[in-house]
Order: sequence, then C-alpha cells, then structure tokens
Amino acid sequence: MAILRSVAALLVAAGLLTSTAAYADDYPSRPVKIIVPFGAGGPTDVFTRAIAEELHKALHEPFVLENRPGAGTTIGTDLVAKAAPDGYTLLMVSGTQTVNETLYARRPYHLMQDLVPVAPLMDSDLVLVVHPSVPAKTLGELLALARAKPGTLNYGSSGPGSNYHMAGELLRNLTGVDIIHVPYKGSTGARNDILSGQIQLLFDSVPTMAPMIQAGMVRALGTSGAQRSPTLPDVPTLAEAGVPGFQATLWVGLMAPAGTPAPIVEKLNREITKIVQRPAIKAAWEKQGASPMVMSQPEFASFMKAQVDKWAKVIADNHIRPIN
Repeated sequence: MAILRSVAALLVAAGLLTSTAAYADDYPSRPVKIIVPFGAGGPTDVFTRAIAEELHKALHEPFVLENRPGAGTTIGTDLVAKAAPDGYTLLMVSGTQTVNETLYARRPYHLMQDLVPVAPLMDSDLVLVVHPSVPAKTLGELLALARAKPGTLNYGSSGPGSNYHMAGELLRNLTGVDIIHVPYKGSTGARNDILSGQIQLLFDSVPTMAPMIQAGMVRALGTSGAQRSPTLPDVPTLAEAGVPGFQATLWVGLMAPAGTPAPIVEKLNREITKIVQRPAIKAAWEKQGASPMVMSQPEFASFMKAQVDKWAKVIADNHIRPIN
C-alpha cells in the first residue's frame, strides 16, 4: 500500500508539473496589466511602457500600464500584492519600494514575501548639482563648505523615500556632512527651486539635468553610478570625486504576486532579457542616459534583497524617522 501511495503521489506531482508547464506555454492568453505606482510621464513610466510594447510584440497579447500613484508607491504595490498570482497583474518596482520596507512603519504587505521579483529593466545614473551661487567647484569643496557651515545647505527631493532623497541620505551617511532635506511633492518644485537658488543642492536624473548643466544653469559635481555617465563624460563619479562606495542609481524592474507559477516568472524573465539585450534598445536607452539591466530571476531577487538591506542601514544610521 505504501508503494502504491508513493506512486500515486508521484503521478499527481507529475500531473501538476505538466499542467503548470502547459499553463506557461499558453501564457499569456489575455491582456496583462502592469501597475505603475507613480504618476504618468516620469522616467520610470517611460521605460516600463517601452518594455510593455515589446512584450506585446513578442507574446502577442497587450501589456497595459495602469498608473496607481499614492502613499510613496505603497498603494500600487499593495494592489499587486493582493492580486491573483496568475501572471496577469504585474508591478513596476524601483528602488523606492526597497526603501519603503524600512521607511514606512506600517505597510499592508511585505515586499519580498508577498511579491516575487521577475526581471530588471534598466538603471540610470543620478547627478549631484549645485546652484551657481554655491562657492564650490568640486565635490571636495562642497564637503568642506558643508563641514564649515553645518545645517546651512539644503538639498531637495521629490519626496521622502524617493531616489533623490535617498541619494542625499547616502551622501550624509558616507561623509558625515550635515545637509538638510527639503521634500517636495514631486520633482518639478525641487527643479524650479535649484534653478532659482532657493535650495543649494539636488540629486536628479542625468537626462533631465544634462541640458541645464550644459547651459550653465546648475553646476555638476558628480554622478552616482559605478562608471562615468556617457551623457556627462567630463563629470566624475561621486566615488571618483572623493566618496568611495557611493552608488545610488534609479533602477526599474517588474515583480508579480507571490505564488505566481515559476514557469510564468521564468518565461517573462527570458523575454525581457531578450528585449533589453537588443542592440537597438540598448542604443536608444543609452541616448536617454539609461542602461539595460540583465539578470536571471534569482540574481534579481538577490539584488533586490541587497537593496532593502542597504537602505535599511542608511535609514537607521541617519536616524530617519519612519513614516506612519
């Protein structure tokens, strides 16, 4: 009897594996929704939309973006965390959600438990700029000024937990300087105020700031990636300029609800990897200051876990008060 039960269990398991694989072969058989937890038109939205169009061509079903902004990405993220785990509701994820795991004291989900990483799409460097009135031509001079006059230099961001906020917090964490965070409701206000001199420092995306740097409206002191930005080749990285270990890029990927069949997750990872490796995609994105990210599903999961841990340490070290 024990042997018969073992055989029956194996047959059931084999049947489940076969049906799951067949389900993945048929996937997708209807439109797939990608929840974007930001407002329409931002850089994350633009690159996710490009991938959605290419997935439509490759898999012959629409991948439709739905913007669900609010509460620092937690509204849209929670929507996907509670969605059916069938591959038909995906989440656009960025560094903001990895920050929120620590920054938000109460969340109705746990990012790495209630969702599964699928694949990264791209990352883009940030650039640290100052208003021309700031008497610092280099990062070293800026840090010296900040140490000589603690609490007098303000840096803007698009809001608590944003890439721009956390880049400033990482600078504080690695250098010990006392600079003051000024959060805005979105990027536009911060950009207007760096141009007018109401704030002295700003981390922003390279594509957005490059024309203003070239026009002399702001002064660039460093970029945030591991290598120099092709868009701003004369600007050193912050690590080069005197802050070893500094790296804080704007990256984007996709997640799915936990429990989504592994063959579907793997299929999406394979298709996205093919798309971002195309020379035409790479060239087009690099013109916009972005680089395709290529990782297997397990590699992306490890990357995201490391991001959660990294920002948790910065938040703890800098005594940033959690948002309730």
